[in-house]
Amino acid sequence: MRPPVFLDRDGVINRNRHDYVRRPSHWIPIPGAIDAAARLGRAGHPLVVVTNQSGIARGYYTEEDVELIHRVMSCAFRAAGVRPCGILYCPHHPDDRCRCRKPAPGMVEEARRTLSLPRGGWMVGDAESDMELGRRSGLATILVETGRGAAQLEMILERGLTPPDHVVPSLREAADLILSSG
Repeated sequence: MRPPVFLDRDGVINRNRHDYVRRPSHWIPIPGAIDAAARLGRAGHPLVVVTNQSGIARGYYTEEDVELIHRVMSCAFRAAGVRPCGILYCPHHPDDRCRCRKPAPGMVEEARRTLSLPRGGWMVGDAESDMELGRRSGLATILVETGRGAAQLEMILERGLTPPDHVVPSLREAADLILSSG
């Protein structure tokens, strides 16, 4: 089995919205993102989507809304010839201090346990919390500049935080990097 690839959702696979992706019509794939993920899946990398969805706890939308959005996303993946082996989300508010909200490692740990995934792999995200999740979980980190990525990279550098292992323009280049690493 090739190393798993953990993908953030909003800003990596689909466009981010300042007012949250609340319904299926808000889910708009970033050009090339689905095809890039499909290339990884066809090459044998297990794909797992890990996403914070605090809008549930904030009352902006329901878990049923998230499930509908994930069905639309899964259909897009299937149309490209691949399906994620897991889609996990944290429904909690940031103040809840749960074990699943990124950067806590709960979603990666759950995916490894329930999907029998090996240690190691990759975390692809557009936020510092994605990069911290990757570090805490023993994953190589790739920050994409789509979504909030460019602003997050600037913040990481200004604050002297640990930089990501790699920075690329989009999921397309992240896939190229992962595939070229063997």
